[in-house]
Amino acid sequence: MINLQYISDSNGKTTGVFIPIDEWIDLKKKYQGIDQEETEVPQWQKEIVTQRLEAFRSNPSSALDFEDAIDDIEKEL
Repeated sequence: MINLQYISDSNGKTTGVFIPIDEWIDLKKKYQGIDQEETEVPQWQKEIVTQRLEAFRSNPSSALDFEDAIDDIEKEL
């Protein structure tokens, strides 16, 4: 069993997890490559981003305000 410690912000919201180093080493042995970050973005994702950028550039007023969008998402949770 892994002895995880949860990290919270000043509002009590969980923002991270601390894994003791011995347990991290065990996980790395069990799941080889777990510590390797994948950096290659698939072409289909690049194409979607390109399409969305083009749509924004052709009509920037259609973009949502970030804070308003986050508020709307949080209301639905």
